[in-house]
Amino acid sequence: MAGMMEGKVAVVTGAGGGIGREIAIMMAGAGAKVIVADIGASLTGEGASASPAEQTKQMIEQKGGAAQICTESVASWRSAQKIVQAALDHYGRIDAVVNNAGILRDVIFHKMTEDDWLSVIAVHLNGSFFVSRAAAEHYRKQESGTFVHMSSTSGLIGNFGQANYSAAKLGITALSKSIALDMARYNVRSNCIAPFAWSRMTSSIPATTPEQQARVAKIQQMTPDKNAPMAVFLSSDAAKGVTGQVFGTRMNEMILFSSPRPIRIVHRAEGWTPETIAEHCIPAMQAAFMPLDRSGDVFSWDPV
Repeated sequence: MAGMMEGKVAVVTGAGGGIGREIAIMMAGAGAKVIVADIGASLTGEGASASPAEQTKQMIEQKGGAAQICTESVASWRSAQKIVQAALDHYGRIDAVVNNAGILRDVIFHKMTEDDWLSVIAVHLNGSFFVSRAAAEHYRKQESGTFVHMSSTSGLIGNFGQANYSAAKLGITALSKSIALDMARYNVRSNCIAPFAWSRMTSSIPATTPEQQARVAKIQQMTPDKNAPMAVFLSSDAAKGVTGQVFGTRMNEMILFSSPRPIRIVHRAEGWTPETIAEHCIPAMQAAFMPLDRSGDVFSWDPV
């Protein structure tokens, strides 16, 4: 029986390990020809090696799938163009892009450097834009194509020590929605996944206290492969009509996230002054304020 992605060509960035590798393997298993795009850098973005991408390619081929590698960086316009061009050069078309590449520079906000900020934004947010933009011209001409972008609950909800990462990941959700709106006329779809998994990207979570160790133990149960089915579905024709959404994949749970919408409005016919805001507006709204919580506070139950 033909797979859900039979005849399609997919680019998966950051596919040299973790979630990206599992997505690339499952896409190939579903019939897609895959460009395994990975620069092979460290968790913090230093260095480069073709080995991670080659390993993924070999794993795909051992299962009977088709894959080629590309070791260009997502973090510049020209190199992102080369990633998409690799799909055209090897397979003659491009049908799906999964923007998964990422690095971490976790540090508390008041100690975050310019380089910490710019490096993370460059890979996550700029990279998602650059690769998507490179594919967009081909999608528009063929009037079809899909984007799956990796967001995070660090951006959707919040987390400690990740101002750079959180800003990039929340920005990606807005980018995805804009792509969905702008390219709907060309039958192009764009969605986000906020994945939960123990991988290189989460291995830096501190585990020095009993509470931290218990949290890490829960995350370690959530293997990267649990996130691949949603990425494959969203990239397939079976997801026709699904666009502009943000999904979460947590162990065996599938989550649909809301987007910000007005939740309370206060009107004053005379207009507002700072004093009347303090006296009337804020007291009327305060019960609906969002708490200063983080991802672990919202997802407090054990993954099953």
